[in-house]
Amino acid sequence: MVVPQPVNQLSAAPEPTTIGLAGATGDLGFRIAQALLKRGAVVRALVRPGSTKPEIAALREQGATIVEVDFNSVAQLTAACAGTACVVSALSGLRDVIVEAQTRLLQAAVAAGVPRFIPSDYSIDFTKLPDGTNRNLDLRREFGQRLAQAPIMATSVLNGMFTDLLIGPAPVVLFGLSRVMYYGSADQPLDFTTTANTAEFTAAAALDPTTPRYLRIAGEVLTIRGLQRAAGEAAGRRFKLLRVGGLWVLGAMIKVTRALMPNSDNVFPPWQGMQYLHNMFGGLPKLAPLDNTRYPEIRWTSVREVLATRK
Repeated sequence: MVVPQPVNQLSAAPEPTTIGLAGATGDLGFRIAQALLKRGAVVRALVRPGSTKPEIAALREQGATIVEVDFNSVAQLTAACAGTACVVSALSGLRDVIVEAQTRLLQAAVAAGVPRFIPSDYSIDFTKLPDGTNRNLDLRREFGQRLAQAPIMATSVLNGMFTDLLIGPAPVVLFGLSRVMYYGSADQPLDFTTTANTAEFTAAAALDPTTPRYLRIAGEVLTIRGLQRAAGEAAGRRFKLLRVGGLWVLGAMIKVTRALMPNSDNVFPPWQGMQYLHNMFGGLPKLAPLDNTRYPEIRWTSVREVLATRK
């Protein structure tokens, strides 16, 4: 009697996960798209019709699917979101974008049956801040209230300050003067995460169906004294501390600066950056606990490494 041998069934490779991404032509969004592609995801980048930004061509060449969509049309957004496992927003703007456009994107994700949504929050912990202390974060908190009412799982990635800003517009490390400027206490812990690390973590979270409502990360936590040491090591010379005054001084400067430009349509006018520093120096929105170890493959870039890239 011949006993039939079992037939080896080759298990089919799982289908790659499709992620919808809004804001893919911005710095953070572009990096999120690249990080998703590296992880094997299918990236569906939602872009405005007729956009000629070079990032679109670059993403298409790297394998992303580009979908032109009217962000004022929930119907078009719904069609663009259909079949995705998560919709990630990296949109940047004021009320018309952070609240209104994201609300339409959220409505579309729900209508399309998308299980998960990651809003464009990427910041200090604004859930701990009172209204009126930071315009841009007030808008994120307002959208968060709408998100909480939607029948969809949501995860916000909070990353503190983008470390890259320390060699850009953030007036903290003054290389020309060899000073580190601050208000309040030099011992207040501050959260810093590079744009690249934030993008890597967000991509991992988008592909992770088990994420909680909030994920908090910091590439490095430093006090002003720690930032002083990092700057000295990066530049190869000694930096001194420059305390301008207490937090009340910065608060007064914010009021004066905002009074001079009360109706600014700029997403990041000077007083907005000052509000962010006031929040951080005050310590209220400090991120805790940190979720850095959730995706152990991510290598966190230190503040010193970023400062050392300044030319």
